Amino acid sequence: MAHVVILGAGLGGTIQAYELKETLTRSDKITVISNKPYFQFTPSNPWAGVGWRTQDDLTVDLEPVMRRRGIDFICDGATKLVPDENKILLESGREVEYDYLIIATGPDLAFDEIEGFGPDNHTNSVCHVEDACKSGCAGGTWEKFCEDPGPIVVGAVQGASCFGPAYEYLLTLDTDLRRRKIKHKVPMTFVSSEPYVGHLGLGGVGDTKSMLESILRDRDIKWIVNAKTEKFTEDAVHITEFDEEGNEKKKHEVPAKYKMMLPAFRGIPAMMGIEGLVNPRGFIIVDEYQRNPKYRNIFGIGVAIAIAPPVVTPVPTGVPKTGFMIESMVTATAHNLPLILRGEEPNELPSWNALCLADFGDRGAAFLAMPQNPPRNVNWSGEGKWVHWAKLAFEWYFMRKIKKGVSEPVYEKMIMKMMKINKLDT
Repeated sequence: MAHVVILGAGLGGTIQAYELKETLTRSDKITVISNKPYFQFTPSNPWAGVGWRTQDDLTVDLEPVMRRRGIDFICDGATKLVPDENKILLESGREVEYDYLIIATGPDLAFDEIEGFGPDNHTNSVCHVEDACKSGCAGGTWEKFCEDPGPIVVGAVQGASCFGPAYEYLLTLDTDLRRRKIKHKVPMTFVSSEPYVGHLGLGGVGDTKSMLESILRDRDIKWIVNAKTEKFTEDAVHITEFDEEGNEKKKHEVPAKYKMMLPAFRGIPAMMGIEGLVNPRGFIIVDEYQRNPKYRNIFGIGVAIAIAPPVVTPVPTGVPKTGFMIESMVTATAHNLPLILRGEEPNELPSWNALCLADFGDRGAAFLAMPQNPPRNVNWSGEGKWVHWAKLAFEWYFMRKIKKGVSEPVYEKMIMKMMKINKLDT
């Protein structure tokens, strides 16, 4: 019998538990540890940020689902990983030992790296459902803003790696303002560390540069790219703009009564400084099989892993770990771990294909990159109202899977096979 512990219960960790339940033997034990009692559907957080969703709409209580699937669930935060002793120290004082560990914690949000940054200071956030709902709830910051509107700044700071939600939230705010018939009172500016609009940390996907620039122009939204954010104050965002060579071009003090900027990510404190396990930012070092080269019984999946940017940009940008890409890591790990338990070598590689639906409130954009990082076999993007409806359907479908304790029903496998979008690199 092997004891497999999954640390984290977001998209990667929760689905990982479900898939391992299918691939491991009945004698193997699976334990999921999370500092929150619920799964949250992060892709819909921009909707929560304008009050179109509540926290109850976007969360699933995990303990009953896990219990029904025969998976142990511990709601407790990790304070320290001790990989040389195969154990995790928890906030409650409890210690959990493991034979194999899968780290799926997601990131620590580095708001403290910029003055005035974060929901406890001068900016809003849609990274966690709790913060998004504080903005969008009755009496929240968004409702208060709409009662007395002014300039808005949305974007992503230096070192950020997840740019899609910034575009989604920016354009969802625009849609909501138009529905309230107050858009004419709200100058909007998109500020990003990307070298150009639509870069997305990936060098673009298809013609995202022209597509997203056109959408911003159509909605009368200005933008500043190659931007390093220096600080946030109550009524402004202070940035330095750089040219393509990385030389300082211009300083800006952009007026902003309402602000939401995506932060840089780093590994959680419990992993920091463990030599051979993490890089200097605390992200898990993995090989092509999602396995740590030093600690061979530890795997990393999702946002928690280290991926080097394919191209250096004038202002630092990271590489996003998108939903389908994370699911490919999950599936590869679920297939490789049973091989390792039988004394064999892992042989399944994640495809790292990316399929994304970005909603803009009334329409949206879709991206397909196979694989996510260039060079690619498929490099496509498109937009239209159909993306909005597809995102609504995906939210319902994915939440239903989480509630049912299922990772990938047979009909989903058939559809993805027909579309030739694979999770494993075959």
